[in-house]
Amino acid sequence: MATSLQEKQINALKRMLNFNQPLSKASHAEPTWKVLVYDRFGQDIISPLLTVKELRDMGVTLHLSLHSDRDPIPDVPAIYFVMPTDDNVQRICRDFQNQLYESYYLNFISAISRQKLEDIAQAAIQSNSVQQVAKVFDQNLNFISLENELFTLRHQDRDAISYYAINKGDVKDTEMEWIMDTIVDSLFSVFVTLSVVPIIRSPRGNAAEMVAEKLDKKLRENLRDARNSLFASDGVPGQFNFQRPLLIILDRNLDLATMLHHTWTYQALSHDVLDLKLNRVEVEEVIDEGPHASSPARKQRTRKKTYDLSSRDKLWVSQKGHPFPEVAEAVQEELNAYRQEEGEVKKLKAALGLEGEDDTAISMLSDNTARLTSAVTSLPDLLEKKRLIDMHMNIATALLEQIKARKLDTYFETEERMMNKSTLNKSLMDIISDPEAGKPEDKVRLFIIALICGPPMSEAEIDQYCVALQAANCDISAIQYVRRWKSYTKLQAPASQYTGGSISSTSMFSGLLSKGSQFVMEGVKNLVVKGHNLPTTRIVDALMELKSLPDVDDYRYFDPKLLRTDPSSVPRSKTPFQEAYVFIVGGGNYIEFQNLMDYVKSKSTPTAHKKIVYGCSDLVNASQFLKQLSHLGQEM
Repeated sequence: MATSLQEKQINALKRMLNFNQPLSKASHAEPTWKVLVYDRFGQDIISPLLTVKELRDMGVTLHLSLHSDRDPIPDVPAIYFVMPTDDNVQRICRDFQNQLYESYYLNFISAISRQKLEDIAQAAIQSNSVQQVAKVFDQNLNFISLENELFTLRHQDRDAISYYAINKGDVKDTEMEWIMDTIVDSLFSVFVTLSVVPIIRSPRGNAAEMVAEKLDKKLRENLRDARNSLFASDGVPGQFNFQRPLLIILDRNLDLATMLHHTWTYQALSHDVLDLKLNRVEVEEVIDEGPHASSPARKQRTRKKTYDLSSRDKLWVSQKGHPFPEVAEAVQEELNAYRQEEGEVKKLKAALGLEGEDDTAISMLSDNTARLTSAVTSLPDLLEKKRLIDMHMNIATALLEQIKARKLDTYFETEERMMNKSTLNKSLMDIISDPEAGKPEDKVRLFIIALICGPPMSEAEIDQYCVALQAANCDISAIQYVRRWKSYTKLQAPASQYTGGSISSTSMFSGLLSKGSQFVMEGVKNLVVKGHNLPTTRIVDALMELKSLPDVDDYRYFDPKLLRTDPSSVPRSKTPFQEAYVFIVGGGNYIEFQNLMDYVKSKSTPTAHKKIVYGCSDLVNASQFLKQLSHLGQEM
């Protein structure tokens, strides 16, 4: 039984590709051939979940973009997976007129309006293709699950629901309504896919409260409409126990510092430095051009290579939350283990007379040959292992280059010390005025964190720093915005906000400096971080464990299952929650996600398993978020 949001979304997609019929053994053995037509939103939802091979196994021979030029394929059914936008509906109507396919299965990512359905019906009648339109479905899958515990609302057109869009000074009420409705529509899809109705908590007086109110209303209306309710009459309770999950909706303004923080764990570094998106990362690789390549006059040619980081990759799953030095050691260990196995394979190749052959040729050997010896059976696994090790080698090397070039370890250590209120090794002014230390944006990020988390500064001091930053080629408009934001928010980050952590350097990479390591680690600090809870994690802990914290005491409480009663007298759950969905309006990042995962690990016991799923309107890395802050600063 699928338990996680991601598994449920995959199952829903597979059911859709099976013409919305439950999957049976027969449909697996003999799939019906079909064409899949998607828009950019549909593509973003499918691509992290299903590989091309899996699509082929489901009978998808072609997958095409809705707005590309498509040739008619008259004897094949087509499955559409698109948003119900005006452009998309018009294009579908044109497909009817051009009689592109044998039959049409229309699946809308979120619910289609009555008006647009009538437009489609009208077009089907005019083009005499009513018989061909087999089914029309609302799939309610308007979100992207990247991992079992992580989802985001959209990747295409995500600027429309970004922190900037919500916080800009001249935002109109109608725009704000549209943003809130878009977010609510996606969150509604999440809980329809889970088929559970959560209890909702949110702070007062910000965008998170608007989202919570609207979502409560939408869930309530759907539950009241017994005939068309998307939730089973009893709603399947959480898989771990009979308690409903908690949905905590928070506003990004709760904690801006984490969005700009330099990080030290593998996944968050990949996002910050290499812009990991939809579980894919791009790395620039130098092209080896033989002996002439090393002549000093020639510039090395590079090419971009894309890697998929999926949950099928054991090394990635086990290491993504670990500090970078540990990851480098783990990759090195994997490589050493592989080399031992490779020795055996080389002997085998010689025995099979395949010495000069390319590895792929060997992996295609027919089964009969492969049965010759048990070691050959492990060959495809070994090749896959080699591919993954090479991939992590390349990603880690790319990260290491950036860490060294930008002194990211120094930034990370300094920011951690600020957040924990310990003394700095090197003064803020020294780092800002050091031309060797990082890019201008690194300095701005550091200073904003000092402004939010460090000891209070006078206006004159801030101005002095701003002059120094400008001298170092920094754009300080983001700082102007944060100054104003700080004066508005009552929440002068209390001393307790980032406590409980500490940082120390351990002996330098003992495992890596041994001979034969691929990674040249000299000059990079091996920082070990003792965990501390970020503001989001502290609030989640208080709400799940029903602790009394001044921050959360006046949080709103919504229970969509109860008939509307006086909000002050809503009966509340008295038992701590085992399962929570945490959603950030205005963008989130992998640092916050990882902090929540570490919290779950620390709280789970063999008997009681806690589960937290993190979601955000979009995943933004620090440079993207800094750009949004700069725009806001320029518009002040």
